Amino acid sequence: MGGDTAGRTSRYTTHGKELADGYENVIAFLERLHAESMEIFAKLSGEDLQHKCKTPDGADIAKWKWLRLMVEHEIHHRGQIHLYLGMLGVPAPPMYGLTWEQVRARSGRE
Repeated sequence: MGGDTAGRTSRYTTHGKELADGYENVIAFLERLHAESMEIFAKLSGEDLQHKCKTPDGADIAKWKWLRLMVEHEIHHRGQIHLYLGMLGVPAPPMYGLTWEQVRARSGRE
């Protein structure tokens, strides 16, 4: 089966402001796409996850691997945001429940 995990071809056109401009619109866009994604994921069976889909560059990949790559890609972007906030001197919220200072204190390295 070609296309994304729902069997469609890639619909990516941009990631710019034309998709959603301003905080409220960005949050609404995020919530709408999240709901659409959850609907697609809920319909996938274990067997479906073994079938291949096509990445935007046309490579065939098992759907479970493609979904795992999406999670890894999100983690990459969260790390970028965390880094940029730190460079700007903006306190960043912990990504996984603890700040680096808390992790260090719990490891006995203070």
